[in-house]
Parts: sequence; structure tokens; C-alpha cells
Amino acid sequence: MKILVTGGTGFTGSHLVKRLLSLGHEVLALDNQKGIMVDELSRQGAKISIGGIADATLLKQLVPGCEVIFHLAAAFRRVNLPQSVYWDTNVTAMRTLLELARQNGVRKVVYCSTQGVHGNVDNPPGDEDSPIKPEDYYQYTKYEGERVAREFMLKGMDITILRPTAIYGPGDPGRFLMLFRRVQSGTFPFFGAGRALYHPLYIDNFIDAFLLAMEKPGAKGQTYLIADETYYTIQQIVEEIARIMNVKLKILHLPFWPLYILSAVVEGLFKPLPFDPPLFRRRADWFRQNRAFRIDKARRELGYAPAVNLATGLQRTGEWYKTNGYL
Repeated sequence: MKILVTGGTGFTGSHLVKRLLSLGHEVLALDNQKGIMVDELSRQGAKISIGGIADATLLKQLVPGCEVIFHLAAAFRRVNLPQSVYWDTNVTAMRTLLELARQNGVRKVVYCSTQGVHGNVDNPPGDEDSPIKPEDYYQYTKYEGERVAREFMLKGMDITILRPTAIYGPGDPGRFLMLFRRVQSGTFPFFGAGRALYHPLYIDNFIDAFLLAMEKPGAKGQTYLIADETYYTIQQIVEEIARIMNVKLKILHLPFWPLYILSAVVEGLFKPLPFDPPLFRRRADWFRQNRAFRIDKARRELGYAPAVNLATGLQRTGEWYKTNGYL
């Protein structure tokens, strides 16, 4: 079938596009930048369009004839990005996309939201009914995107919302690369006790969930938290990375609040500048916030069963970093 993947050359989107191509689908990939896997995707047969999700003219060219849309494109967690860009990308553009999908008879839309709509989980593990309390404007606009999706569900559209936890895997340029690099240095500073809970999601497990959401009729109108089998303390994850890398790691426990105050100061100093600060409060919060969830609903209704565990996922990710010169 003909499928559109927005955000299709990003980390998650690239893995989804490759899986869909391997299954024989015709795949259109839309993204505002080429990404590191664009040449590979093109060789495998993806039809790639470079442009913004807010470009209604471009969407009008891509949506007709598509049976399924996976909507991953988003303005993502830039500290100094204007709020208007988040809103236009994560909310207004989504409304345009869904209206075009409705007009063109798209059978299924799967929307990639985020666990972040729940904020810090006060009584972990949480689930889909945990309080909605986004803690930054990115998370807020992702939940507003969910509200737009529900408007179109009431119009009869078949839409499923997925809330992934911390996605990682080969090709991930984000937080896990920073963790691997810090472990490689031989010393890891923990600001606080290191007991905050973190719930990883290996990329292949997440792609399995996308396909199940597309295929299962019972997923219509539903929202699912998607995560790996197990959540861990952040110190356990760091120690597992050290074991995989065969690094004798020295862990330093330091007070949290001086880091948080410094983060706020640095964030303020960078506010008038056109690029993000090296340290900011959301990054500091990683050391203290609980992000742990039950995946019972996805198991029960989608048949979701995460196949790749943490040790295997980190091993594959570390090997990719080394092979591609990141470590």
C-alpha cells in the first residue's frame, strides 16, 4: 500500500520507513532535513520530499492516494525555539494534515506523541490514565496535537495515538550517545542519588508497535504507552552501558540543586542567542524525574511484546556508534 511517513528521515522515521519498504509498501517520506540515512532510504526505494510539515501546498501533493499516514514530524525540544514554531508545527500543521487525510479518504493515521505529556510520574509506574501535566512547551503542544487527533476521531477517522518512552538505538544522535560518551570517559557524575526511574524503548520495539497500531482494528481511537519490558534507575542504565563497553566506571554522586541553579542561569544567558545552551533545566531534570510506565494496554489490545531487551539494545547501539565514528 502507499504510505506517508512525516518526519521520515529522522531517527525514528528512518527506521520506520526501512521496515515498511522491507514489507513491500510504497513509502513517501517527508522531512525538513535530509538526515543521516537519507541516501540509504533512497536506495531502498523511498520517495523523499524535503520540506516542512507546515507547508500545506506540499501536503496537498503527498496525501492523495495514501492509505496510511504515520505522523512523526514535530518541532522537537529546542530550548530557544519560539513557541509559535512549536504551535504551528505540532498543532496547526497537524490539523491541516488530518483534514487533508479526511478529504482524501486516508484509511488510517498513527500519531507519534510522547510520554512527556505525563511529566514526572509521581507514583510510578504510570499508565495511559496517569495525570496529564506537560512540563515544557514541546510536551504541551504534543498533547494539544492529541486533542486535535481526537477531534478528527469524532468525525469518524481511524486514528491511533502512541506515546513512546525514551527511544534509542542505532542511528540515535541524542541522549544515549551522550551517555555512551560520558561512560567512555571513565567517570560519570550523578547529580542526586541516581535512583530516578527511566524507561527505555529500543527502536525496533517501537517500530513493531507502529505496525501493530496500523494493523489492529481495535486500535481505532485508542492511545497507548509504548516502552520496553522493564524500566530501570538511571544509574542501572549507565552501569549496563559501562559493562557493555568494558569500561571500569567511576561514579560520582554530587548535589542536584547547584546543577539546577546553574542550568537556569546558563539557560537565561543564552535566551537572546540563536542557538541552544549547553546546559538547561530540562537536561538537569533527567537526574531526578521518574519516567516509568506499565504497557499492559498495548500488550492486551495490540499484542505488543517488546522483543529486544536492554542489554541487546545497548550492545547494538554501541556497535553502531563505534562503526560510524561516534565513539
